[in-house]
Formats: sequence, structure tokens, C-alpha cells
Amino acid sequence: MASRAGTVAQPQDLVDLTALLDAYYDVSPDLGDPGQRVAFGTSGHRGSSLKASFNEPHILAITQAIVEYRAGQGITGPLYLAKDTHALSEPAQNSALEVLAANGVHVLIDARHGYTPTPALSHAILTHNNNSAHGAPQADGIVVTPSHNPPGDGGFKYNPPHGGPADTDATGWIANRANELLENGLRGVKRVPIADAMAAGTTGKFDFLSSYVDDLPSVLDLNAIREAGVRIGADPMGGASVDYWGEIGERHHLNLTVVNPTVDPQWAFMTLDWDEKIRMDCSSPSAMASLINRMAVGADGSAPFDIATGNDADADRHGIVTPDGGLMNPNHYLAVAIDYLYRHRSGWNPQSVIGKTLVSSSIIDRVAESLGRKLVEVPVGFKWFVPGLLSGEGAFGGEESAGASFNKMDGSVWTTDKDGILLALLASEITAVTGKSPSQLYKGLTDKFGDPVYARIDAAATREQKAALGKLSPSDVTATELAGETITAKLTEAPGNGAAIGGLKVVTQNAWFAARPSGTEDVYKIYAESFKGAEHLKQVQAEAKALVDGVIS
Repeated sequence: MASRAGTVAQPQDLVDLTALLDAYYDVSPDLGDPGQRVAFGTSGHRGSSLKASFNEPHILAITQAIVEYRAGQGITGPLYLAKDTHALSEPAQNSALEVLAANGVHVLIDARHGYTPTPALSHAILTHNNNSAHGAPQADGIVVTPSHNPPGDGGFKYNPPHGGPADTDATGWIANRANELLENGLRGVKRVPIADAMAAGTTGKFDFLSSYVDDLPSVLDLNAIREAGVRIGADPMGGASVDYWGEIGERHHLNLTVVNPTVDPQWAFMTLDWDEKIRMDCSSPSAMASLINRMAVGADGSAPFDIATGNDADADRHGIVTPDGGLMNPNHYLAVAIDYLYRHRSGWNPQSVIGKTLVSSSIIDRVAESLGRKLVEVPVGFKWFVPGLLSGEGAFGGEESAGASFNKMDGSVWTTDKDGILLALLASEITAVTGKSPSQLYKGLTDKFGDPVYARIDAAATREQKAALGKLSPSDVTATELAGETITAKLTEAPGNGAAIGGLKVVTQNAWFAARPSGTEDVYKIYAESFKGAEHLKQVQAEAKALVDGVIS
């Protein structure tokens, strides 16, 4: 833990906005440097203008590539265009609009000239497509956001007509075409000035906020929250949900306070994350220190709110703070949410499965078994949950990094991208209906199923070693025991769908670890969990590192 983690940012921690924005327009990438080329991770292309990895040429090329991709796929409906509160998001949105208008794409931007959470974009795409006649032109979207990344970063993500993150086939094609356009000096990119783009007949407005906020009663029991008088403290953390929370409270008559309505592209009000960086990670105790401290129980034994919540910059992640438990571990809240929802959503398909990523806690496996529901374990990346959410066959999908979504009361799709606002409000519904906080309910689950200890660490690895890790097969692992227990499974493919996990997972009766190469750093990540306590977890981690190093060295 760095010495200043959890303390308010100081002037030396703040990004130079003038330099950041100047670099966006003035710096051109060196395509000989892999770090300066277009590359789509699990959540789009990300980078910083100061590192020549997120600059105007990147956005012009990516947008033109998306135009060509959607044309090749026969996608001719409107394209919803959204942005978050990062400083690079507005110039990137303008660059995208210049290309989209020049290509004659029907674009819909926010009617309030405001910020749009990722889940509101997904909801808009799905609402349009579900309400359209069979065979009618389908909508898609772009959201300009690097999610919880630091203030100096930018991000650009494409959501096709299914409303969720684009799959690797789509992003691979888009990235390759964008790099080809960059290599050709942007020849082939159509563009008009921003004033002409805004005035174009193909550019329209859409009320993302009303579409999303007014539809919330279809997915949550807001009546229960209102009638119970649950006191909610919502912290947008300077992100795109800032106007949404106030409207949710007002339109649905909830006892809801927006505890910090400030929008500041430097995020000067933030407390520093574990590594002394400003990062709007609502699952981090350091980044959430202000809200955690605000929830402290006073001398009279009461807290200011029954539930306090935080969201990252595009509101696709959630952080849940309770008076009795503080900030909940994301895995703990996922287990509670799953247990509650599958017992209280009578309109869902009784055969609907539970979706989780393979690095999420195994207490979810035990909860699923107790519910009599099939568990589907998929690789990291929310895109794997899209088919189930669309069909209702997988009414809930969640991942360990505080991202999840679930279906409407009637089992139909709500969003196919992570929805931090939804999961934050669910915590209030759970409190209202059960009379207990989510952290109290988690204690009840551990009394039944055991109390797992979970952690993630990084281990050094060269590029060659990371490549070797990503290509392992189960037969490469000859070990038969892990931390004193017999190994029961060695996985390089997700059991839920057979997709490659890009690494390795090893399972025993009471523990497991998963190792995956980092896409941005010379490390691999070891996720591990034990139901036998902290000391056993340390043994699992040490043996996991030795096992993986022995295989990839």
C-alpha cells in the first residue's frame, strides 16, 4: 500500500489539461511502436494523448473503420454516440462525429449535451432494435470512455446491434483497418468540419437520460425502496452518472442524495488509489475512501445512509458501501445479488443460468448449487454474457471487477453491457425487501458455504513468457497437487462455453488459481482463492507462481 493511498490528490498528482488536449491534436503516432498503434482490449481502444496512443489520428481512423465495418455487416440504422467526463472524451467525440457525418451515417448524440453512461448507451441501442419491426435497420453505438482509468487517458468502444461490447472478430477487423488507414496517412478517411457535422441532416438528438431513468421500474422494485424509505447516498465520482442519480431520486421519489455532484476533468477531489494514482475505481478501498469515511457510524450509532454507492467514470461498475461492512468486495456482492435475484424474480425463465467469469469467487458456485441453477463460467470479458442476457437464458452475468447486469422483471433484456447504476440500486432493493444490508446477507452465505479468501497479485514475465502462458494446454501442467490438495481440474478453456481463457486455471476442492498474461505490462496476473484461510491462500499463490514459472520458462 503506497503511503498516500486513500488521501486526497495534491497538485502534483493532477494531469496538465492544456498539454493533454494540445497533444491530442498535435501528436501523431509512431506506428513502429506497438504501444502507439490501434489495439482493442476487452473494452475498446485506450491510451493517452501524452503517450501518443490516443490522438486525433487514432480516432479518425477507428471511426472510419467502424463506418466500413457496419456497412459490411449491413448495419444501416442510427448510431448512438456517447461520451463520459474524461478530458479527452469530448474532442474524441467531435472527431468521430466529423467522420460519421462525412460518411452520411445517421448519428444520435445526447439531447442535453451532457454525459452518457455506458449502460444508457446499451439500453438505447436495445430499446431501438427491440421496438423496430422485423427486418428494420438496426442501431449500434460508440461510447467514448476509458472507464475507471486515470484522468489523462481516453477510450473508444464500439457496441454493435446486440448492445454489448463488440467481439474479437469485430474489434480485430476494426483495429486492422484503422492501422491500415494510419499507415496510409489517413487517405480513405472522410471528414467534415465539426460545425458542418453538427448541422448535418444526419445528426440528431436523443434523450439518453429519460430513456434509461424512466424505464428503471421494469427492472427494479423501486416501490419497495420508496416505501421502506431506504436512505441512499450516491457518489458519481465525477463521472457520467452525475445527472442520472439526481433524476433517479427525483423522478422515482426516492430518499436519495447525490453526495458529490462535482465534475472535474482533473478529478482533483479524488483520493489516490493503491499506487498513488488517480483512478476512479469504485471497487478500490483507496479510491472510495471519501465515501467510506462518510459512511462511518457516528456517536449516536447511526450512519448517514442505509446504502452508499459509487460508480466509475462511465458508470459500468459499482461500489457498495454499507454501515456495518464498509466497502463490499465485488465478489461478495455478486454472490448476494445472485442469491437474491434468483429467489425474487418470478418472471425470469426458471431454467435461466447464472453467468460468471472464471476468476470470480467460487462461493458463487456454491450459491448456484443451492439455488438449483446451472452455473456457466466464461473467460474474462463481459461480451461472453451477451447471448444469455439477450435470450433470457442467462438472466445474470457478473465479473469479479465489479461489473454486472441482469434482465428485467419479465425476463427480457435490460442491458448487454455492465450497468453500475443498476447494481447500485439493487443494493437498496435488497435492503428494502430483506431488511438486511448486503454485507449482512453475505455473512449469512459464508455461514452456509464457508468464508473464502480471495486476492490478485502480479508476477514478472517477458513478452515471450506471456505468449507461452496464453498458449498452454492442460497437458503442459504435470503437477498433481496444489497447496496440499489434489488438483481436480486444469483448465485452459472456460467450462461454460469452451472458449480459450488465454491462460490457465487450476482447481482443488477448497482452492483455485488462475493465471493470465497482462495486455499492457510485463507481468502475468495470478487470481487465487482459498476456503481454508489467509495462510492457505498465500501457499496457493506461492505454488501457483512456481508452477506457472516452471511451465513458461
